[in-house]
Amino acid sequence: MAPVGHVERSSGVRVTAVVRAYNEAAHLGRLLQGLRSQTTPVEEIVVVDSGSADDTVKIATEGGCRVVHISKEEFTFGRSLNYGCNAAKGELLLILSAHVYPLYDTFVDHMLKPFSDPATALAYGRQVGDGRTKYAEARIMQQWFPTESIRNQPHPFSNNANAIIRKDVWAQMRYDERLTGLEDLDMAKRALALGMRLDYVAEAPVVHVHEETWSTIRNRYRREAIAYKAIMDEEQFSAWEAVALAGINIASDYWHAMRDRQLKTNLVEIPKFRAAQFLGAAEGFRTDPGMSQGLRRRFYYPDLARLSPNDAIGNRIDYDD
Repeated sequence: MAPVGHVERSSGVRVTAVVRAYNEAAHLGRLLQGLRSQTTPVEEIVVVDSGSADDTVKIATEGGCRVVHISKEEFTFGRSLNYGCNAAKGELLLILSAHVYPLYDTFVDHMLKPFSDPATALAYGRQVGDGRTKYAEARIMQQWFPTESIRNQPHPFSNNANAIIRKDVWAQMRYDERLTGLEDLDMAKRALALGMRLDYVAEAPVVHVHEETWSTIRNRYRREAIAYKAIMDEEQFSAWEAVALAGINIASDYWHAMRDRQLKTNLVEIPKFRAAQFLGAAEGFRTDPGMSQGLRRRFYYPDLARLSPNDAIGNRIDYDD
């Protein structure tokens, strides 16, 4: 393995945004507007389209993006990213979902900061919800993406809805195209095993728009659990534990919703979401081992703390409604 190269923004390093998209016409334009509003804009945007039937490709093309196509039959999360990263010209690859958008005009600047350390291989930024986000999902985001940054994070958690990786690291390792999800966690695990550095950047938040049905939520957690057991092999995750954790999380969500004065409007939604989450996870873990204690706690155990927002970290982007 060749050593990871040192990259400074002042040296004129090129940054390419790599965006996976499928039928994202409702969201892609806002992401592109957010990227154009940055104090340090990206040099290039590559959109990997997996057969959209709406105006996704048109919006991307008219927005100055380079579009890379992958068929539905070929699609996996890792393979689509490999297509986009291979097409990218930048030394740093800013990986984004098409249904996110940055909150601040300093988003790119903050995502680049960890790479002043030559050992940093990849980093990921904060995610928050908006008015469309289910209450329990917002609680998960608060737990997975805290308000304090983590420098040199010791455990392999990352998320490619808002992440950045050196292209030379990607070229040496590439995303696993066989996984049903969590290709980001797998990459983080392999990078840490090689002594590379992973950072979490709380000062670079994006809004992650999730508009899913209950069956879609269940399937998301099921396929992520299938991927997880392929990556990790420490312990079992039983159906009984799934039931217990669903109950614990529902109780925690109710407590927070009551404090936030949102219990009445979320009384039914909270247990429906948690049931879909843990039913999907149990289905995915049914046959094989697969959950380390550290990541089990981050994925599934509730955080009882009441989180406070960051101090101002840049100018809020004024999006068109």
